[in-house]
Amino acid sequence: MKNIKKLASIVLVLVLVLSFAACGKSKKTVKIAVPNDSTNEARSLVLLQVQGVLKLKDTGDNLATKSDIAENPNNVEIVEAEAAQIPGILKDVDYAVINSNYAIEAGLTPFVTEGTDVSYPNVVCVKAGNEGSDKTKALLAAVNSQQVKDFINNTYKGAIVCDLGEVGDGYDASVDYAALNGTTIKIGASPVPHADILAVAKEVLAAKGVTLEIIEFADYVLPNTALEDGEIDANYFAHIPYQQNFNEENGTHIVWVLEVHHEPMGVYSDKYSDWSGLK
Repeated sequence: MKNIKKLASIVLVLVLVLSFAACGKSKKTVKIAVPNDSTNEARSLVLLQVQGVLKLKDTGDNLATKSDIAENPNNVEIVEAEAAQIPGILKDVDYAVINSNYAIEAGLTPFVTEGTDVSYPNVVCVKAGNEGSDKTKALLAAVNSQQVKDFINNTYKGAIVCDLGEVGDGYDASVDYAALNGTTIKIGASPVPHADILAVAKEVLAAKGVTLEIIEFADYVLPNTALEDGEIDANYFAHIPYQQNFNEENGTHIVWVLEVHHEPMGVYSDKYSDWSGLK
């Protein structure tokens, strides 16, 4: 009987030791930051799914959130943050999915990006009812120009992809530029690359005596509220799905009138150069 009790005690000790060892080898939590606006968060999660990091439920729409993660084999913790702030918190997470405009501004290089088949064109927008005004037509002609197309292609070399189709010399023959001489067109934009691209259009318009005032915004909300309130004539900072969703959520009347470029989202880390941090 004593031997049986002794054997049972040894077995119990072994079980406890193995249990503690198993606990010690539990998979670590991997923090991945993503933008907290609905369209870009969903886009980020799809990129992570394509990379095999996680698997999403089939929600039937393009607005997946972290609550739609169906399989999480890598024990990932999704950290939601305002898109412009993510480069600043990169040091506090293992990985981050960042919009390339903010990554370029921060001097960051991704180790993986969306495929070339993924396109979220960034667009010039105006308030509904102003699509046919001479201000709008002059602005669109200046942006949809060979000068702007060459600038995008030569400056960003694929990091920013030009979506302009058939371009012109920067001017619209139906616009009365003499009447616009001395006029100022106000446009809201993100600093990079939007404001830089608009600087080229600004030179085109200046040749006709039209001033393009580029007002830089550091977030994704104010450029739309300023446009809706009539404080600016146009904006250029976001892609079509974002603007569609913004209208639906806020009852705004923003219309997109020109597709200019798209920015492949990428995965960044200051700790790893690949997905080895998942192991």
